[in-house]
Amino acid sequence: MAEEILNKNWKMKSLTDREFLETTVPGSVYQTYLAHGKMEDPFYRDNEEKALELMKEDFEFITEFDVSDELLASDEILLHFDGIDTLGDISLNGKHLGKTDNMHRIWEFDVTDTVKKQGNLLRVILFSPVNYIYDSYEQDPASSDCSDAMRGCSRLRKAHCMFGWDWGPRLPDAGIFRNVKLLGIQDARIDNVYITQKHEKNGVTLSIQAEAVRAFGQIPFSPGSSDGDCAQYCYRVTITDPEGTVRTYDNSPAQILVENPKLWWPNGYGEQPLYKIRLELLRGQQLLDVWERRIGLRTATVSRKRDEWGESFAHEVNGVCIFAMGADYIPEDNVLPRVTPERTRRLLTQARDAHFNCIRVWGGGYYPDDAFYDICDELGLLVWQDFMFACCTYDLTKAFEESITAEFIDNIKRIRHHACLGLWCGNNEMEMFLAENVSGWCKKPGQLSDYFKMYEYIIPKVLEKYDPQTFYWPASPSSGGGFDAPNDENRGDVHYWDVWHGDKPITEFRKFYFRYLSEFGFQSFPALKTVETFTLPEDRNIFSYVMEKHQRNQSANGKIMNYLGQTYLYPADFGTLLYASQLLQAEAMRYGVEHFRRHRGRCMGTLIWQLNDCWPTASWSMIDYEGRWKAVQYYAKRFFAPLLISCEEEGTLTQNTNVNAEPFTLRKSVTLCASNETMQDQAVEIGWQLRYADGTCIREHQERAVIPALSSCWFPKTELPEARIHEEYVSYEMTVDGEIVSAGSVLFCAPKHFHFADPHLRVELAEEGILKVYASAFAKSVEIKNGDDTLLLEDNYFDMNPGCRSIRVLEGKLENLQVRSVYDIR
Repeated sequence: MAEEILNKNWKMKSLTDREFLETTVPGSVYQTYLAHGKMEDPFYRDNEEKALELMKEDFEFITEFDVSDELLASDEILLHFDGIDTLGDISLNGKHLGKTDNMHRIWEFDVTDTVKKQGNLLRVILFSPVNYIYDSYEQDPASSDCSDAMRGCSRLRKAHCMFGWDWGPRLPDAGIFRNVKLLGIQDARIDNVYITQKHEKNGVTLSIQAEAVRAFGQIPFSPGSSDGDCAQYCYRVTITDPEGTVRTYDNSPAQILVENPKLWWPNGYGEQPLYKIRLELLRGQQLLDVWERRIGLRTATVSRKRDEWGESFAHEVNGVCIFAMGADYIPEDNVLPRVTPERTRRLLTQARDAHFNCIRVWGGGYYPDDAFYDICDELGLLVWQDFMFACCTYDLTKAFEESITAEFIDNIKRIRHHACLGLWCGNNEMEMFLAENVSGWCKKPGQLSDYFKMYEYIIPKVLEKYDPQTFYWPASPSSGGGFDAPNDENRGDVHYWDVWHGDKPITEFRKFYFRYLSEFGFQSFPALKTVETFTLPEDRNIFSYVMEKHQRNQSANGKIMNYLGQTYLYPADFGTLLYASQLLQAEAMRYGVEHFRRHRGRCMGTLIWQLNDCWPTASWSMIDYEGRWKAVQYYAKRFFAPLLISCEEEGTLTQNTNVNAEPFTLRKSVTLCASNETMQDQAVEIGWQLRYADGTCIREHQERAVIPALSSCWFPKTELPEARIHEEYVSYEMTVDGEIVSAGSVLFCAPKHFHFADPHLRVELAEEGILKVYASAFAKSVEIKNGDDTLLLEDNYFDMNPGCRSIRVLEGKLENLQVRSVYDIR
C-alpha cells in the first residue's frame, strides 16, 4: 500500500479573516495564533477568558499538494485523518467529501476520482465547539455534565476536560492534531490484525488472526482460506526477538510457537523484552500491504477471587498478582500539538524512576498517541485504559451509538497489541454518580437504561469481537457493574475522597482496607518558579484573583489552609506557603500508601490522583506543568520503592483508673512493617531509634529478618511510654548488606507543636554531580533547590538525622543552592 503524508504547506485562518497564517499539521488554532503572536499566552494570568472567546469563531485549514505516479496508479485512494478536533467539513479540489464530529475516531474518505497529480487543494473547515455545545444544551438542557466544565460538553465527542475541569481551564482548542495521509490501495490492504497468546511449558503459541479488505470493498476477508478467490492471497510473518534473531513464516501459519520466550513484566518485577512482528499481505509474489508492531509475551488479567474480606481485585501478570503503584494520567497540555513523544517519554520515565508500575488513562481526556503506549511498553508501565467517558450522562441515539462504536473499534484495534495494556474500563465515576443520583444526575428516565446499554452491552460486545483476551471493567469505581455498591470497600476499585473533599484528617486512611484504590489525592500549589510563569508579583497571594483563576477546585485554597492550620505553623511568606502545601500533599499520600502497602493481599493497588498537569495551576498533580517534581513525587520514589520500611505510630489517650494519677495518659507506640514487592525473598536488617530533637539517641533496637517475596511483614509493637511527644521523635531504617534502602521518621504530635532544634542546614558541591547536606539536628522534609528551581535529584524532601548525607544530581545547574526544612515554616 502506498502512503504519502500530507503534513506540509498548511495555512489557517478564521472564516472572518482575509489572510491565511502558515501553520503546521499536527497543529491547532491556538498553536497557530501563538506562533504568529496573534494571541496572548492563554495560561498567563486570566488570558484564558480571551482565548475562550476566540473559539466562538469557525476556522479554515488548507494545503496544496502533489501526488506521486505510484499513488495515482492505485486501485483506490483514501484520504486518511488520524485525528481531527472536532467538528470538521472536508473538501478536496472543490468536492465535498464529508463531515467529522468525533475527535476520538479515525476518518477516511474515498478520493480515488478526486485527487490529481498536481495542484490538489485540501480544505478543512473546523466549526466552533463552543457554539455547538451552547446550542445543543439550549435545545435540550436535561443532561448532566461535570460541574466544573461548560454545560453541554457531553454532547460533543471531544476531550471533555478541554471545556474545563476542577484542575483545568476552559480552552477548547480545535485543529488537526494527528497525521493526515493519502493511502493508495493496490488490490487489497490489511484491515484487522489480532494476536493472541497461549503460554505453555514448551513456549508461547501466537495465534495471528488477520483480515484484509479489497479496494472499494467493505467486507473483510481472510487470505489463505479456501473461500473463493481468497486462496490467491496469503500472509508472510516475520518475528524478530529481543536479541535480533529473525524468523520468517510463509503461507500465513495460523499458529507460531515461540520457544524459550522472554516474558514481559511490569516495572520492578522483571524485564520488558519486546518482539517485533511484521505481517505482509501478498497476492502471489506481489506485496500489497505491511503491518508492523511490537508485542510483549505475557498474560495479563485481573484476579477476582472470594476471600475472607470479600473479593480480591488485583492485576495478575504471568500468574503473579502485583501491587499496583502509580497515578492517573490526564492530557499533558491544553494545546495538543505541544504534546510530543519526547515530552511524554520524559514524563513517563520520571514515573518509572519513582517506581511506578501502573498508569491509569483517565476517561475525561482523549486516547493518547501511539507513542504513549510504545513508551509504556518499554518502561514496564501497566496501563489501565478508560474509554473516554467521564462524569456526564449521554443520550444513546442511533447516530451517537454508531459514532462511539466506530470510536471503540478504532482505538481497540490501535491499542490492543501493546504489552502494557492491563485492562479496558468503561468510564470514570458515572456508575457511582448515577447509583447515588448525586445532585439529581439522572434527569431522564432513559438515562439509566442508556448507561446499561453503553457500558454493559455495547462495549463488552465490541470487545468480545476485537479484544476478548483483555479484561474489561464497566466503570471506575465499580464492584462489577449493575449499580451494585460501586464504591464498596471490599470489592472492586474505589475512589476515596473523604480525605480532601470531605475535609477528613489524613489519619482517616487507616480506617479502611480498600481492595484497589484507583483514585485518591491531595492538592498543593506548584513551585514558586512555576507560579511566576503565570503571575505578576502583586498576584502572589493564594487568594488573589489570578491565583484563584488557577485554582479550579471550589474552596480548595481554603481546604489547603485548613489542613495547614492542623499541621504546620503559619508560613511567613508566599514561597514558604507553597512549600508547606507540597509537604501536606506528600505526607497525606505517604500516610495512605504506606498503610495500604502494609496490608498487601487485602489491598492490591494505589493509583494517586494525579500524575501531571495540563497547565500551570494548583492541583493534585505530582509533577507540575513545567515539569518540576513536587515533594510528593520524591516521596513516591520512597513509598513506592520495592523494599519499604514503614511505621504505624500510635498516640492515643487512655483513661487511668488510679485516682492519684492524671485522668488520661497518652499511650505511645511504634510498629514497623517491611514491604517486599520484589520476586525474591530479602534478607534485611531493621532498626529504630528514639531520639531527642537534636538527634541524640535515647533508645534503639535492631534485628535481622527475611521478608518473603511479594509480601508485607509486621514486627512486634514497641511501647514508648517515656517518649515526650513535643521533644522526641522516632527514626527508623531498613538495610540490605549494610546499605540503607528505606528510612523515615515519625512524630507523636503535629509538626507545629514539635520543638525542632535549628538544624543549621547547609549544602555544598562535594564533587562532580554530588551534593553534601549537613545538619546539626533533626531536619524534617529537607528541600534542596537551585536558583531557577531546575534541579532533579536522586532524593529530596527527606528526613535527616544530624550528620552529613550525599545526594546525586540528575539534572540542573549547581548555582545558588538553597536548603530548608520544616524548621523554616514559621
